[in-house]
Amino acid sequence: MEHGPFSMDNGLNCVYPIFSLLAIYFEPQYSQARKITTKVIAMISIIDDTFDAYGTTDELEVFTKAIERWDISCLDDLPEYMKLIYKSLIKLYEEIKQETKKEGKSYFINYIINELKKGVQAYMTEARWLNNNYKTTIEEYLHTSKTSSCYCTLIATSYIGMGDIITEDIFEWATSEPKIVMASCTICRLMDDIVSNEFEQKRRHVSTFLECYMDQYGESREAAIHECRKRITNAWKDINEECLMPTSVPMPFLQRILNITRFIDVFYKDKDNYTHSGGLMKECIKALLIDPVPI
Repeated sequence: MEHGPFSMDNGLNCVYPIFSLLAIYFEPQYSQARKITTKVIAMISIIDDTFDAYGTTDELEVFTKAIERWDISCLDDLPEYMKLIYKSLIKLYEEIKQETKKEGKSYFINYIINELKKGVQAYMTEARWLNNNYKTTIEEYLHTSKTSSCYCTLIATSYIGMGDIITEDIFEWATSEPKIVMASCTICRLMDDIVSNEFEQKRRHVSTFLECYMDQYGESREAAIHECRKRITNAWKDINEECLMPTSVPMPFLQRILNITRFIDVFYKDKDNYTHSGGLMKECIKALLIDPVPI
């Protein structure tokens, strides 16, 4: 649904994948990782918009099953406008597989495909909720919406292309819902909900955390926002703890998650700067890519 972080509502948002990837890793040695993850973010943007604005529930069910099967033979089952999306999706991940194959690590592709499937399944769950006017509990909402944020997918994908330091154990860890990953997803989801809620609820849209909290506890919108902010603070504490007391996971991998979460704070600090990108985001992109500080 649209409250995922990758909706593309205007032309400026086409620059966002590049801009966000520079926040995740600016180091020169990660150029390949940036290229791969930029393409994946762009594809997730298209899938997100398909679920949010274009597909009927029946069409989305077929689309979800096709992604779950991950077989080009599913193409014939899809509506015409979905065929190009599906074909491009399969082609992109095949390109990534071939790229990682050069390093003898093509099996990594299975991890990021599975994370993408989880994100799509979460999109589909939200589409069913909306279609059936289903009111979720806070627990149901957070369980699904943290996945539909696709930040778990992004984090796992960001490790592709990081060279010899990446191992299968890292992918096993990253895709097992560790505390720091779930904290990042929580911050993304709740900061997004706070700033985009009023805009999204002007049309038919799945309930956000705010509606779930108000319905479940009979509280005001202000109380729901206060609860959001409290959970965001706690999630930041989890991230700080994981970074200050790292275990077997090397800091370069924790750093990607930290950087992603910092970027969320830029997107959603005071308003939805992703959907309404003409102000702060335009200035940030201009300052970084057009008028950088001279060295």
